[in-house]
Amino acid sequence: MEKSLKALKNSEEGVSEVVDFSITMGIMLLAISIIGTAGYPLVEYMQEAQHTENIKQSFTVLTSNINKVAFGNSPSQSVEIKLHDSTTAVTGTSSISVDMQVWNSSTGIVDTESFDRQLRVIENRYQERSIGYENTGSWAKYEREKVVMISKPSFAVSNDLLMIPAVMVSGSSSVSGTGLVRVVCDGGVPSVHRYENVSMVNITIGSEYYDGWGRFLNETLDMRITGYDTANNTVFASKQYSPNSIDVVIVYSPMRVTIQ
Repeated sequence: MEKSLKALKNSEEGVSEVVDFSITMGIMLLAISIIGTAGYPLVEYMQEAQHTENIKQSFTVLTSNINKVAFGNSPSQSVEIKLHDSTTAVTGTSSISVDMQVWNSSTGIVDTESFDRQLRVIENRYQERSIGYENTGSWAKYEREKVVMISKPSFAVSNDLLMIPAVMVSGSSSVSGTGLVRVVCDGGVPSVHRYENVSMVNITIGSEYYDGWGRFLNETLDMRITGYDTANNTVFASKQYSPNSIDVVIVYSPMRVTIQ
C-alpha cells in the first residue's frame, strides 16, 4: 500500500512537471508571436526612417554641390545617393514666373516686365514620400503632411536689391531599386537679367512643394501670399516696395542632369 501511494505521488509530480513545461512553452511561443507581430513593423519603420534621414542628408550635400554649378563656381558636379527600394529621377513640370512694375525713365510711366522659366526637380521617391532639389533649395514631402524645407533656397534680399535664382534642370533619366546611384550635373550658359527701379514684385511658383515655397517667400522674403491654387500646386506671392526703390536681379542657370 505504501509503495502504491509513493508511485502515485511520483506520477502526479511527473504530470505536474509536464504541465509546467507546457505552460512555459506556451508563454514563450505567445511572447515570440507578439514580438514577431508588433516588433517586425517597428524594425521596418525604423529602417525606413533611417533611410529617409540618409536621403535627406544626401540631398543637403547634393544641393550644396549643384548650387556651385548654378552660380558658375563649378562646371560640373557629381553626387552619390544610396537607394532603398526607391526611385531617383529628373522629373516634373515646376516653373517660376516673376512679374514686376518697373519705372521707365525715358517714357515717365511704369511698365510691367515679366520673366518666366521652367524649373523641374531632381527627386527621390519612396511610396508616398518624396525628397527633391528644386531651384537651389531642397524639400521633403510626406503623405498627408506639409512640405518640409531641408535646404534653404539661395534667394537674397537687401534694402535695395532682390536676387532671384531660376535653375532649369533638363534631362529625363531615372534609376530605381537598391544601391548607389550617381547624380551628374553639367552646367549650361547662365544669364543675368537685371530690372532697375522696381516698385512691385509678384512671384508665382508652380511645384509639388508649393506650400513649402509659400512659407519660404513669406517668412524669408517678407512677401504676402495672395493665394494658393491647390488644384495646380501653385503659390502666388507679392510685395510692394517704395516707388523705384529696389533692383531685381534674376540669375537664370540651365543645367543638364544625368542619373547613372
